[in-house]
Amino acid sequence: MKLSVIIVNYNVEHFLEQCLHSVRKAIKNIPAEVFVVDNNSIDGSVAMVREKFPEVRLIANTRNTGFSYANNQAIRASKGEYVLLLNPDTVVEEDTFEKSVRFMDEHPDAGGLGVMMLDGKGNFLPESKRGLPTPAVAFYKIFGLARLFPRSKTFGRYHLGYLDKDQTHAVDVLAGAYMLLRRSVLDKVGLLDEDFFMYGEDVDLSYRITKGGYKNYYFAGTRIIHYKGESTKKSSVNYVFVFYRAMIIFARKHLSQGNAHLFSFFINLAIYLRAAAAVISRFVKKLFLPLADAAVIYAGFYVIKDWYEHNIKFTEGGSYPPELMLYIAPSYIFLWLITVFFSGGYDRPVRLTRILRGVAVGTAVILVIYALLPESMRSSRALILMGSAWAALALTVIRLVLHAVGIKNYRLGGSDNKRVVIVGSADECARVDELLRQTTLRTTFRGYVSPSEQGGEKKENTLGNITQLEDIVSIYKVDEVIFCAKDLPAQTIIDQMMKLGNSAVDYKIAPPESLSVIGSNSIDTSGDLYVINVNSITKPSNRRNKRVVDVMVCLALLPALPAALFIVKKPAGLIRNWFAVLFGFKSWIGLGNGSKAGARLPSIKKGVLSPADLFPKEVSPETAERLNILYTKDYRSWNDVNIVLRAFRKLGG
Repeated sequence: MKLSVIIVNYNVEHFLEQCLHSVRKAIKNIPAEVFVVDNNSIDGSVAMVREKFPEVRLIANTRNTGFSYANNQAIRASKGEYVLLLNPDTVVEEDTFEKSVRFMDEHPDAGGLGVMMLDGKGNFLPESKRGLPTPAVAFYKIFGLARLFPRSKTFGRYHLGYLDKDQTHAVDVLAGAYMLLRRSVLDKVGLLDEDFFMYGEDVDLSYRITKGGYKNYYFAGTRIIHYKGESTKKSSVNYVFVFYRAMIIFARKHLSQGNAHLFSFFINLAIYLRAAAAVISRFVKKLFLPLADAAVIYAGFYVIKDWYEHNIKFTEGGSYPPELMLYIAPSYIFLWLITVFFSGGYDRPVRLTRILRGVAVGTAVILVIYALLPESMRSSRALILMGSAWAALALTVIRLVLHAVGIKNYRLGGSDNKRVVIVGSADECARVDELLRQTTLRTTFRGYVSPSEQGGEKKENTLGNITQLEDIVSIYKVDEVIFCAKDLPAQTIIDQMMKLGNSAVDYKIAPPESLSVIGSNSIDTSGDLYVINVNSITKPSNRRNKRVVDVMVCLALLPALPAALFIVKKPAGLIRNWFAVLFGFKSWIGLGNGSKAGARLPSIKKGVLSPADLFPKEVSPETAERLNILYTKDYRSWNDVNIVLRAFRKLGG
């Protein structure tokens, strides 16, 4: 056996499927075996591998054992002369394995090999080649010198930016996303250190390889796509702690005591700096716009109050009580922003109609509450109406300004309506087109491009062939290109991505016979995914509406609770569920247990009831699965209410 390919998977079913399709093509001319070690995924990964890739040797762990432990499981069971550790969120070219193994055969001093990695837009990933993270290198990276001087031999050593990415070089550290290892070297230096749960194991093993007298090579003769970070969101605080703590383990293991202490100091400093930056960044992203809205509305309301007070209301003296601006006005603003939120005014893309609708609803709520207040607590309806007009104007102007300065997340109008072209045969284009119609993706234009230079079979909306793709993207102002992997080699797809090189265009790949289309929009983001089953319930507006229904049902149950306790089957359970739903731990309606494919459905809160509870008798797992799919694919708030009413006696379950 020449090659053993080992893939550790954790809840990235659709990326794994695409990866395995590319691996299947890449091992055609090599005696090879493929292992998938699944770390207790709940997304249907195990079922998918068994169904679609029966030739793969599957190890299904019943707990998440960590990356190192899982790889070692497969390494011990493998027989290949070379062992390849491969991430599930990758796509390899058809000759990647052949070229990599040939290089290793020709270089007996090579203990390990990494390759050129590109993100989902065809951009080079600098972690394809890395230096050893010594205290000095860590210092330069933590304090931004590596980013300021990426090509410096002193400051740019973390990513070895001074080495030509198009040339093969000996390097210190291999990337764990694609790590080809000589088995005889593993026998000598040992397997992955299981003290590293997820990060750092590649640095540790690379260092031990060089200490054992071998070289690690960055091989520029082939390329892979790496959808960087799908398993772990890199912006999270948890990622910061796990990643940098792994560096501390490495320092304590390999550096002298003095250097290890210095290294640990810098790493701990980095942890708190990066964690603080992550928290602040998340806070700014989530609350910047609402806080800006509140501040502008408050300032305008103050000016309106002052003008109205002196020119109309109290022309002969007097003023509004200070409580107006201390408590009442902030309450108005809070209600306006809450109703704008529930109207979808903070969803992307920005739509002014949602904002105006939210302000109008908020104003109506305020006027109703105002009418119920005693005379002594009323200020002025005129102020409310003028304040609402100012709120609508202010929110509109703020978004127009954000749109004008070109901030992507605040673009107005139909920025989610994409102009898409599909590159593939007529049949495959039709299949992918139908898949897109069943997802949440909204498009204003779909065109087709033949994968053959001769043009191939013509169909309606065919724009040309693949040699004309660059012109097609430019002329038709295309936002997204979808490549059909069944008709195009991975090498051709990567060539086209690099040739187009347009940062404004997104690229995705449609694996054959799959219900997913996968891609990535930037070097810093995880992969984007269109999946047929994950549909309307995942939209922010519907998740929000679902939460509103939960709370409204709780409020409606409250006065009826004494009577309800005599109706439901488990009264104590009803009380527990009422509190769990009210405080957001549960939803009244969740997903029931379906067959094996049911695990592929989107993740939502655990429910008291499920769509299957519409029926008086227990339904089969297959029927429950179909009901779950219909519920998530075409979510309506009324569906939740209907299930609650029809299955009322089960609310204590």
